[in-house]
Amino acid sequence: MDRLPPRPGDEGKVRAQPGLRAPSTGRASSARCDPLSYPISRIERMSEELLAPGAGEVEDLSAAELLALARSRKSAEDRAAADLLDVAARWADLHPPESIHAAASFTVPGSQHEEPIAGEGAPLVAEFCCAELGTVLGITSTAAKKLIGHALELRHRLTRLWAQVQAGQVPAWRARAVADTTIHSTPPLTPEAAGFVDAQVAAVAGRIGTAQLDRLVAETIKRYDLATTDPTQDPEDGYLHVDPRHVTVDTDDVHYAGTMRIEAEVDIADALDLDRAVTHHAATQAALGSLLPLDARRAKALGDLARTQTALELAFADGGVQWSGFEARSARTSTTDESEPNLPAARQVVIHAHLDASFSGDTTVFGPTGRMENGRRLVLLDQIRSWCADSRTEVTIKPVIDLNSELTAQGYKVPADIREQVQLRDRMCVFPFCSRPARRCDVDHIIPWDDDAEAEGRPQPGPTTTSNLACLCRFHHRLKTHSAWRYAMTAPGAYEWTSPHGHRYRRDHTGTTDLDPPEPPDVAAPPGVPRPRRR
Repeated sequence: MDRLPPRPGDEGKVRAQPGLRAPSTGRASSARCDPLSYPISRIERMSEELLAPGAGEVEDLSAAELLALARSRKSAEDRAAADLLDVAARWADLHPPESIHAAASFTVPGSQHEEPIAGEGAPLVAEFCCAELGTVLGITSTAAKKLIGHALELRHRLTRLWAQVQAGQVPAWRARAVADTTIHSTPPLTPEAAGFVDAQVAAVAGRIGTAQLDRLVAETIKRYDLATTDPTQDPEDGYLHVDPRHVTVDTDDVHYAGTMRIEAEVDIADALDLDRAVTHHAATQAALGSLLPLDARRAKALGDLARTQTALELAFADGGVQWSGFEARSARTSTTDESEPNLPAARQVVIHAHLDASFSGDTTVFGPTGRMENGRRLVLLDQIRSWCADSRTEVTIKPVIDLNSELTAQGYKVPADIREQVQLRDRMCVFPFCSRPARRCDVDHIIPWDDDAEAEGRPQPGPTTTSNLACLCRFHHRLKTHSAWRYAMTAPGAYEWTSPHGHRYRRDHTGTTDLDPPEPPDVAAPPGVPRPRRR
């Protein structure tokens, strides 16, 4: 794929960018075989135009010229985003379900499956294709999957909106917001329903605000549902097929103040009871002298309710019910009556005491800090003290003796102490740009374990040792095992990855570094951009 064919209606139009040169010949062999090389390079060069000589020297521009420059840059950004959607859709075209079993495929047959990443009527794709596009773009595999899904949703189900994006009438991010809604609508939208949304939204998507666009999409979906509802059907049937109740704690979004967002939908009676309980606890705090505002006292009351768990004592009425999801450890003190139920600790805090030779206390302007794995945020030492000081908190101290030491096991299975050491060293999945916490990851043998080595009298090529183990989330573990992705540990906690098309990345505790950055393009400033006037 040397170049993008013209879009419908663009035949005969000249779309070349002045001053752009062909892809560098320094990597010509890889550029010819890499279907991403030219389109991605073209998008990179379009964005690099913003840094063309003289374009950043704006100190002498007038107000009108600054506005013209801002408009020009925004147009270039929108054009690049539209092109990127086109590239994502074409990348999916190169990885249909048939490619999984094709002779030229990079992957081992049977290791991946076809996956629907857009709505009904959009093509399926080979699931592993998202990873390489994501690393080239500097985003996670999940974000790349979402990008490809949005592109396919727009091109195949929201065709009018797709045409508006490619014509420059609607910004790509607005269209992607609509596509995300139609993909994840509950119940799923049929192709006819998606077409109805497309017809209602496409004409105005570029002319209304974001909130108004969201309301329009939601209203359009509801209008279609009402228009297609069978009048003889029980009206409640359409609302009870999915239970809407849930309680969601957003552990990925931790505020700097040390708070998290909770969202819930519960039964009416439960909601009213919870409101009364929270209100009562907040009033009790005020009566005891708390000077916190009402909302803060209500939030604190919710935590107090979670820790008391008085109603859960009923689970032990017969003495034979065991707690699920908790280790069978008693939170009773020595003064607790043996007849009381064996309730779990209201809060469990595990403190890892790092005793390696390179340890140095992290301090901030607020004082000494620690790192909280759940949420991956820094917390103050005083905050940790307050958690541990609560009589209902179970505290576990786990010493870690030198994360750089080499631990070895004889068999394939990774023992708990080595697993703990590797998880604390890597902290998260070590695939480029992935941020899944290490506690939720597999521990992978970088050089695979050979089951036949011992029987054949050969040394084990992939021993179970610290220097041959790394944390990979399940998706990237499968990707490494069953595809042409390869990696090696270059230092403790530092890894060098090579993609199927030869792109290289370094992953360590500081993040991901592209080891093959694009060459600086030799481009002129975009046409129509005013030059600074020299005095």
